[in-house]
Amino acid sequence: MSQTTEKHSRLSRFGRWAAELLLVFVGVYAAFWLNNYQQHRQDAERRDRILASLEQELRRGIESGKIAGAKEEQQAAKFRRALDAGETPPLHPFVFTTDYSPGDIATLLQSGGVALLDVKTLVALRELESVIRWGLSDVAHYQKLSDELIVPNLDQNISFFYDPAAKKLRKRFEIYPQALEATVKFAHDLERTKTELLKQIRAERQRRQ
Repeated sequence: MSQTTEKHSRLSRFGRWAAELLLVFVGVYAAFWLNNYQQHRQDAERRDRILASLEQELRRGIESGKIAGAKEEQQAAKFRRALDAGETPPLHPFVFTTDYSPGDIATLLQSGGVALLDVKTLVALRELESVIRWGLSDVAHYQKLSDELIVPNLDQNISFFYDPAAKKLRKRFEIYPQALEATVKFAHDLERTKTELLKQIRAERQRRQ
């Protein structure tokens, strides 16, 4: 009888131990799941804030870029038409200003954007960054040439810039219409890549909802 009682006691202790172990496991799993769920929610909210901020900046940039690009395209076309018509339109200092900072995108990515954003969004973002870098490199080159060749000679007669007989720009000043056209191309490339990135951001936000 005592052996049966002892056996039941051992089984009872084992049962309690198993139940306690199960409770501990369930508690740990529940805590892990809750923590994971909260982290997921925080990541989702942070991702949406990043995407919303990017979307707002892109919309604003595309709108202002269209206005500036149309003006630059008009100026370049006007100069080219006059040149093709045999006229000698005046040359002006080539100046290009921008508030772009190469650290902006890097800061965004370092703050968690790489881990949170969709791969396609990151690729589109990198493409935009590449277009900006190369475009700014081109216009900086033309601005340097303008500073060296045009700005110091603004008080010169028009014949200093043009061959009076041929009514064409002298060879060293042929960079001027090229600079105007490079600026127009840069504006078009920017609008295209910004629009593509904006579409991708909107698609990602829609998919995450």
